[in-house]
Amino acid sequence: MLCKVVYNLLYFSSLTTVIRAKVVGKKLMKDGPFGTMRYTVKQMKMYRGFQIMPHVQYIYTEASESLCGVKLEVNKYQYLITGRVYEGKVYTGLCNWYEKWDRLTLSQRKGLNHRYHLGCGCKIRPCYYLPCFATSKNECIWTDMLSNFGHSGYQAKHYACIQRVEGYCSWYRGWAPPDKTIINATDP
Repeated sequence: MLCKVVYNLLYFSSLTTVIRAKVVGKKLMKDGPFGTMRYTVKQMKMYRGFQIMPHVQYIYTEASESLCGVKLEVNKYQYLITGRVYEGKVYTGLCNWYEKWDRLTLSQRKGLNHRYHLGCGCKIRPCYYLPCFATSKNECIWTDMLSNFGHSGYQAKHYACIQRVEGYCSWYRGWAPPDKTIINATDP
């Protein structure tokens, strides 16, 4: 199964869990034909998912990367981990966003705390080739696909798609809170 490359938190509003955590243990569970890896985590902060699961102790993923399982290192790094809750367990995989915390840009960290939730009414439309146009007021055109092949691009690392006045969505970059009076932004 190949994962479709998506904007970092394209589905922030639909994700059930977004946490910052350190992996402190792992265990191969003998369920299913290939097994599941269960990572024990020390949750540092939860950005999304309070209502469903206020504290995450375990993260589950397929045991093999070829089945979209993720490999996390024990007692080495803090990670940003996104996933979904299914039958009371948090699952993540290659199609979810997981990243070593120290590799996140300042904009991404600020986005988690203050901005990404402002884009829950927006749709991010990938642009694979020019010209690209928004087809509705609640779309942001994502141009990283033109040159960077996805989430590692400059736009994804430094901008957040947020909803502005009258439901218009646009890319926001900066350190101050977004100005709600601006309808459209030309950057990027």
